[in-house]
Amino acid sequence: MSSAQAFSSDVAFTPTVKSVQSRKGSRDGYASMEQRGSWRTGITPDLAQFIQSQISVFFATANSQGQPYIQHRGGPAGFLHVLDERVIAFADFAGNRQYITQGNLADNAKAYLFLIDYRTRQRVKLWGEARVVEGDADLMAKLMPQNYRARPEQVILFKVSAWDMNCPQHIPLRFDAAEVEAIVAERDKRIEELEAEIDRLRAGQLGR
Repeated sequence: MSSAQAFSSDVAFTPTVKSVQSRKGSRDGYASMEQRGSWRTGITPDLAQFIQSQISVFFATANSQGQPYIQHRGGPAGFLHVLDERVIAFADFAGNRQYITQGNLADNAKAYLFLIDYRTRQRVKLWGEARVVEGDADLMAKLMPQNYRARPEQVILFKVSAWDMNCPQHIPLRFDAAEVEAIVAERDKRIEELEAEIDRLRAGQLGR
């Protein structure tokens, strides 16, 4: 938190935002939240577990003129690494070579991560600063998911300033394709077992 910020949530609640909150009647509630401690600034064990279980993240940056850009990054569960209570890291895989995010970060380190888990209907917002690390083979090897078919190009290090977890309102309930396949496979296996049991019972009745 910078010296100009009284609360960690000031990273998002600027004076203008607070003015809008006052006009629309929500400022008292958020002021009470601020007095109780505001948003967390360190990654808790529960948050670390949530982060490292995700297979998708939205990564927002802005250029020196303030123009925002959102990039999606994905990988197998565990591709997001929590290095300590303030730092998240991941291997940045080669893509379409536009390098908008990297260019933005060169001019403006402010960044934002948005994680949403449709199965549990949870979302987490993290504000902070990010930087690109190139040429660190040891760090890349530590972060690269095993047996994942992607070419790592560099590393993203994200230092958390504040985070907040939203309520599940309006988040649709969705399941990953692999989860659905596993559920359907288990159902089909159970159906086969029941059909086999029915056949055995019928055979037993006919044999009487």
